[in-house]
Amino acid sequence: MNLLCISNGHGEDIIAVRVLKELRRFPNAPSILALPIVGEGGAYQKAGISIVGPTQTMPSGGFIYMDARQVIRDVQGGLVALTWEQIKTVRAWGKTGGKILAVGDLVPLLMAWASGVEYAFIGTAKSEYYVRNEAGRLPNRPWLEGRRSIYLPWERWLMRRRHCRGVFVRDQITADYLQRCRVKASYPGNPMMDGLDADTDKLTRITAAFPPAEAVLTLALMPGSRAPEAFDNWQRLLLALDSVAQVFPDRQVRILGAIAPALNLAVLKDALIDAQWQPETGSMVTFCRHNCRLVITTDAFAECLHLADAALATAGTATEQAVGLGKPVFTVPGVGPQFTDAFAEAQARLLGPSVTVVADPTTLGQALVHCLQDRDRLQHIAENGRTRMGQAGAGRTIATALIHSFSPEQPIPPRDAL
Repeated sequence: MNLLCISNGHGEDIIAVRVLKELRRFPNAPSILALPIVGEGGAYQKAGISIVGPTQTMPSGGFIYMDARQVIRDVQGGLVALTWEQIKTVRAWGKTGGKILAVGDLVPLLMAWASGVEYAFIGTAKSEYYVRNEAGRLPNRPWLEGRRSIYLPWERWLMRRRHCRGVFVRDQITADYLQRCRVKASYPGNPMMDGLDADTDKLTRITAAFPPAEAVLTLALMPGSRAPEAFDNWQRLLLALDSVAQVFPDRQVRILGAIAPALNLAVLKDALIDAQWQPETGSMVTFCRHNCRLVITTDAFAECLHLADAALATAGTATEQAVGLGKPVFTVPGVGPQFTDAFAEAQARLLGPSVTVVADPTTLGQALVHCLQDRDRLQHIAENGRTRMGQAGAGRTIATALIHSFSPEQPIPPRDAL
């Protein structure tokens, strides 16, 4: 079997890779190619998955839905020509008789349908939690939004086509509403939660960077992965840290900077120095200010989350993963193009009580105090994370379903055999 994976975003690429890695573990695994229609597909390249068709990073970074001006910038940057070439790539793939896995939203789903071959869809962009929760509709939502399902009628139509061999959504409430609309959707868990096990050696290395203390507060700092926006985010998060130091004067505040490897650390270090943080010598990049000690790491994201009592974030996927691990997250929106007020508000609807949006970073410390002092709230946050993000193992579950749907004659070996 030959499989083409179409995805439209950095987070979507990561989710796709987690499923594709599981597929490659099967006997007679499919031959896999990828078509990232937003960005250049770094996650695929890192995983050794070949890319077919043209790729290009647009000025918006893929967040054109956040601001109409971003659409204009992307069109000027060659979006129309790029999309047409990608459509031709998919049509050519359709003539080979291969299968397609679409990951993201309507765009890759539509491309998969237009190919004329069998396809499956992993819906990452939509959730009923944007408009309702288990208790009913959220207040102040437009009355037409998600009346029957958060997925629009034409999206549901594409999911009901004969050639659509599987629909996998990001939470159970979304699957339930789609099933009411005659879409055979399933909730296998969320692949975002795969691969978040902590490495003991990395945990030891991080904790060794801090001197012993009786009273400790540990925070993960997540500015996002896209430059230059992440650097602006970093500035706001540093302001928030000053407010944290003020309200926790008797604690050693341990800050774990979980930084994407692609970001230029020199820019982050310069910002710290400008904000009066003092560099320290040691085996890790370390800065100190007041009662705070900040360690920067580019290879221990999961470990930072596991160690943290809470997270301060201006990120998309990373915020969702922190929520899934039961952590309270405090977000500080900025000018974008991704982490704007609108994005932060929508993310808070998606993730519920686990996320607190703080408009003014200088007030974040007080919001953190109120949260950490409320044990019932912290328990609710932990339970909410499990409900909305699920447990690890979804990549394997989806891969198994794809093998069964696309190649029903192939036996599925036991989990332990893979």
